[in-house]
Amino acid sequence: MTKQAIDMVIIRPTDRKNIYGRLNNSVSAIEPPLWAALLAAHVRREGFSVKIIDVEAEDLGPKETAQKVAALNPVLAAFVVTGTNLSASTWNMTGTREYISALKQKSSETKTLLWGLHPSALPERTLQEEKTDFVCQGEGFVTFVELLKLLKSGSKIEQNEIPGLWYFDNGQIRSNPRAELIKNLDDLAAPAWDLVPMDRYRAHNWQCLHDLSDRQPYGVIYTSLGCPFNCSFCSLKALFGSPGVRFRSPQKVIEDIDVLVKKYQVRNIKVLDECFVLRQSHVFEVCDLIIQRGYDLNIWAYARIDTVNKEILARLKQAGVRWLAYGIESSEETILAGVNKGSFNRDDIKETIEMTKKAGVNIVGNFMFGLPDDNYETMQNTLDLAKELNCEYTNFCATKAYPGSELYETTVNNGVNLPEIWRGYSELSEDSLPLPTKYLSSREVLRFRDNAFIEFHSNPEYLEMVEQKFGPEAAQHIREVAQHKPPRNYS
Repeated sequence: MTKQAIDMVIIRPTDRKNIYGRLNNSVSAIEPPLWAALLAAHVRREGFSVKIIDVEAEDLGPKETAQKVAALNPVLAAFVVTGTNLSASTWNMTGTREYISALKQKSSETKTLLWGLHPSALPERTLQEEKTDFVCQGEGFVTFVELLKLLKSGSKIEQNEIPGLWYFDNGQIRSNPRAELIKNLDDLAAPAWDLVPMDRYRAHNWQCLHDLSDRQPYGVIYTSLGCPFNCSFCSLKALFGSPGVRFRSPQKVIEDIDVLVKKYQVRNIKVLDECFVLRQSHVFEVCDLIIQRGYDLNIWAYARIDTVNKEILARLKQAGVRWLAYGIESSEETILAGVNKGSFNRDDIKETIEMTKKAGVNIVGNFMFGLPDDNYETMQNTLDLAKELNCEYTNFCATKAYPGSELYETTVNNGVNLPEIWRGYSELSEDSLPLPTKYLSSREVLRFRDNAFIEFHSNPEYLEMVEQKFGPEAAQHIREVAQHKPPRNYS
């Protein structure tokens, strides 16, 4: 038997060039793979040897990656399918298939596992469709360690009791219940940033509109996992099993920030939390620890229209949170209610955006076209609201039914057409296929979204605001981005 050189290799696959096209380098971030780093740190602390191959950061193709993995001859190769947001796990599945196939061609005996939000949402289908030996459903910490123990012991995989593991047993798919969630996040090891190329990561373009040459280095932290809300278009609960949130202690959070700042000279930081601005006392404690250290940071985080107030905004600003991303989604209260998106209305949205601007915090406004009850009038109203709010940066998404979401289940049950390949869930790819609404076809929604993006980012009022706030270079950059028309088939 060939001796294994290492216990586990964690691979972060990608499909970014097909997803972002010509905007691959000018707009999108290359984000440090926090989940890969957390899982690697946990496995390493349990006594196993581990390496991370970040395909996206190192710009490696499937064959190159397969060669690197085969040379390491691991007991287990784990593909961690994530991205810069929740939906990117599904986006990246098309590319992931190419990386797994290349590895199996190069080294068929290497055991492979797929982990991520998408595999957790569709574990049985993933096991059937992909050339992988195992699928992990859930957080992965317990599953990774127990599977490594079993594989290294030489025991048979049949009838195992490893939590969260899906596998084949004599051609039959078998599975075990999910592992319990880690109750105390402070028990987790700090992310293994020493295993990834920290000098290769870069922030989103909008986070550095003040200086587009200052997008590197870039770091990611987390202060909580999960989300207590239950928006019908969100698939997060597929990873954790149900809505809910667990918080880390602020002391652990600041320890991670200390490492990023002092060891890797990071100033640009993303807070990965689904909603960082959730519990005021938690936000204050984290911010106060940053303020005490006097760090000069450029942080961005997610918030909700109904979770901020003036006191929170003042503290965020003082701590270096320069950007908040709000999920506004729609201007129509009835449409928001139809997808369980809180109880705020147009007036609440305007009030929160104005309050955030007065606090000196920049805003990413996130909007969705093609929600189930949308028609041309409601989508136009949403675009008009976006132009009125005039946020420092605005994203327009065409609604997709992501696996693991309530919207996905409804769509499948109703027999509505979904994208033929997983890349079709991405926003900018040629294969992108949003959901139809009760009144509009998928192509009508997609065409409206693309036109709205150009109209908004070419709006003289918006460009004037950007130039006044960030300078002429930033405004010119936005003009260039606005000229990008994704390759589409609207027929």
